Amino acid sequence: MDTLSGLLESPKARGAFLLKSVFNPPWGLRIEDRAALSLVTLLHGSAWVLREGSEPVRITAGDVAVMRGPEPYTLVDDPATPPTITVDPEQRCTTATGQDVARSMSLGVRTWGEPHRAGSTVMLSGTYQAPNEVGRRLLASLPAMLVQPASAARTPLIGMLAAEVDKEDIGQEVVLDRLLDLLLINVLRTWLMEPGTGAPLWFRAQSDPAVGRALRLLHERPSEPWTVASLASAVGVSRAALARHFTELVGEPPISYLTGWRLTLASEMLRDPSLSVASIAAKVGYSGPFALSAAFKRERGVSPQEFRRGKRPRESPAAGSDGRTVVLGP
Repeated sequence: MDTLSGLLESPKARGAFLLKSVFNPPWGLRIEDRAALSLVTLLHGSAWVLREGSEPVRITAGDVAVMRGPEPYTLVDDPATPPTITVDPEQRCTTATGQDVARSMSLGVRTWGEPHRAGSTVMLSGTYQAPNEVGRRLLASLPAMLVQPASAARTPLIGMLAAEVDKEDIGQEVVLDRLLDLLLINVLRTWLMEPGTGAPLWFRAQSDPAVGRALRLLHERPSEPWTVASLASAVGVSRAALARHFTELVGEPPISYLTGWRLTLASEMLRDPSLSVASIAAKVGYSGPFALSAAFKRERGVSPQEFRRGKRPRESPAAGSDGRTVVLGP
């Protein structure tokens, strides 16, 4: 598995909060749900996305906006329109006077808002609640907002998601999760491949002959007892040269990067109740369950058992470091 594929494999929604919303102007929605990542795409009409410290961004039908959390954002029909409804971390929807309108504005299965009429804005939104659903390394690299215009998307995924969101078929939740993942990956791949959009260091490092090979080895064989010396020998450079060049290009030393990758893999495996902590430790390169537990607790703030029971790990310290808005494509 190459480095990019490994990192883009990270987005795995699990029972993601997916909703189709219908609003008639004037309308305004303040999102304070503290989700790790949110995705909004319009089916009809237009909207403005407002984030503190950034210029308002207008999106129209077919555009996809990806907002990194947990900072709030606002969706409005016009930048001058104040938000009238706030969505909190429990997905409660309340007015400025505190009235809960979640039920009164329900329009059916996963559909909410106001009765559709000419000029309505119709949007789809999905949220990844926890950082591990996206991948901490990927999440920490993202700008505050990515916008992929319809002209740059070239994908049937929006139409497929729109067709599925109000169904209640068998396995519907899994279908929606995977479609949301694919739509997000489509935007992320465009961002990473497009020149001048601020691709992270670890992505640019893949083209380096030595560091790129080292990254691939770490991703393909995480269970090996790698040291900087053994990794340098495998890629044919000196230990000092690899340590220096890897840190310059990737932004952290090789073993630190390996630790993060191993714990990302362990986080994914911990969601499978049939796998013991001991078996997971062996698969990701730890000598036993105690070694894995110590690393997991040190880096994530919770033990593997606590994570498995649903306790939320602490926020990645790198998240939120980039407040830019990046608009992709033409």
